[in-house]
Amino acid sequence: MNYNETLDYLYDRAPAFHKIGSGAYKPGLERSIALDDLAGNPHKKYKIIHIAGTNGKGSVAHLLAAILQAAGHKVGLYTSPHLVDFRERIRVNGRPITQQYVVDFVGKNIRFIEREKPSFFELTSTLAYDYFRHKKVTYAIIETGMGGRLDSTNIVQPMLSIITSISLDHTQFLGNSLLEIAAEKAGIIKRNAPVIVGELNNEELKQFFMSKAFEISSPITFVAERDTIRYAEMQFDGSWIFESANHGVLVGELKGPAQKLNAQIVLSALKILSNSGVQIRLAAIRKAFSHVTDITGLMGRWQEIHTTPKIICDIGHNPGSWKANYIMLINEARLHEKLHMVIGISRDKNVDGILALMPKNAVYYFTQASGERAMPAEELAKIGEKYELKGKFFHNVKEAMSNAINHASEKDCIFAGGSTFIVGEVLTLFPNAIK
Repeated sequence: MNYNETLDYLYDRAPAFHKIGSGAYKPGLERSIALDDLAGNPHKKYKIIHIAGTNGKGSVAHLLAAILQAAGHKVGLYTSPHLVDFRERIRVNGRPITQQYVVDFVGKNIRFIEREKPSFFELTSTLAYDYFRHKKVTYAIIETGMGGRLDSTNIVQPMLSIITSISLDHTQFLGNSLLEIAAEKAGIIKRNAPVIVGELNNEELKQFFMSKAFEISSPITFVAERDTIRYAEMQFDGSWIFESANHGVLVGELKGPAQKLNAQIVLSALKILSNSGVQIRLAAIRKAFSHVTDITGLMGRWQEIHTTPKIICDIGHNPGSWKANYIMLINEARLHEKLHMVIGISRDKNVDGILALMPKNAVYYFTQASGERAMPAEELAKIGEKYELKGKFFHNVKEAMSNAINHASEKDCIFAGGSTFIVGEVLTLFPNAIK
């Protein structure tokens, strides 16, 4: 099989959550452990930072990877889902895994795939570990797919665990309360390995994490309790200026209100890594904060993909992320004559919760991504009417974007998002924006 045939085979044989949703969910670590044993336990050959969280884990993972990479280390980065090309999920020093390595890995393990029928994510996790061993990385940053306790990445033994945030998402799998979701995320906390927990405004959750960490002798840091940033100012375009406690002034490229907490998490991680002997120069930290997207290939985080008219895309797909997006969109509405919203949402998300956070003074182009999980555009438009979101529906992303561009003046702004898959399809329409 060639590369495209290999991917087709994987999607056919190994159900992919990003394609079909709940039908691909396979809780438990048995298949992941068996795959890892078959590959010779590759994840034991390098040091690992393991990251979970409802929101922010992608930004934190990429920023940490950028810092370690800028400091001269060889760094593996495993994230999901991908936006345009499967190979985005597995990178070493910013470079995606080669097509041939994907083909060869599947070929070597085809008997196991046919016999055990692992999920797509289970297979790709082992592929990542194997590739990082092959490339002789020093550090690997591993992002969970969903939850933590039963996530297939949870076979690793990290030098540091990070839980970025807790809010309601994937409730059909992780639980209907913040405490239930926190219990799943806390599954990545490992004995004697330090853990960082993002800012919590919930005392019950804080006490839960403290109890869990104490139980297995894991030193715990709550970001809100560590004075990593003395002063922070979000700039007019959403980027940041941080006056850090230990590294002077840092210019943060990543945009939006959530990036302050993400920066605090990363700076807390740097202190722990430094105390464990990881060599990181100040110049590397400054370079990574200001050039994280170029260093790692990060896409889809309030990314400007066109200038006239201004077109922005963001992968935020739950109410937690849309609280931040709303603030950014209100700012864009002040700067432009009209706001155009190209919106699609997966049917298994909190659709009402997301739409309730969208600006009413905008023109909407409701649409749907090509996968089975997408809510039909017409149905989405009807729900949007409840929240006074006015516009039309289009059955594919290309048609929706074309209509938005045709109706937008040079002084307008177009936003595209609501789902990772919408952003992925939009990016294919703007090849120059793909990193």
